[in-house]
Amino acid sequence: MSETSLDRETVEEYARWFRALADPTRIRIMRFLSSRPGPAPVGEIVAHLRLNQSTVSHHLKILHDVRFLTRRRAGASIRYAINPRCITEFPGAADILIGASTHSCREPESSRSPLGAPSGRSQGDRFEQ
Repeated sequence: MSETSLDRETVEEYARWFRALADPTRIRIMRFLSSRPGPAPVGEIVAHLRLNQSTVSHHLKILHDVRFLTRRRAGASIRYAINPRCITEFPGAADILIGASTHSCREPESSRSPLGAPSGRSQGDRFEQ
């Protein structure tokens, strides 16, 4: 598969996803959250990682910005969870990049961008439910 078979927007989006995972702390956050049945408050993530809250919040923001994580307010706290679309869609991006798949995550000839978001939405809305 040649690089030209992916449009520029898709290539840039994939690069953002892989950059977001290019840090050991963010991988640990993803692993921790993926092992839980539901959303976790920031305090639990901080306690699990044994890092200060500002460091964890910085990494959570990066993961949320590329929509690997969802977040919701619950009272005074914010709870984070793995975005279900990430679980089903991100592996397809990796397959495309290593040539294991000959087609992208997009529906043929559709107006949908990677991971199923309509192309009219902003980059920050990619994984939102």
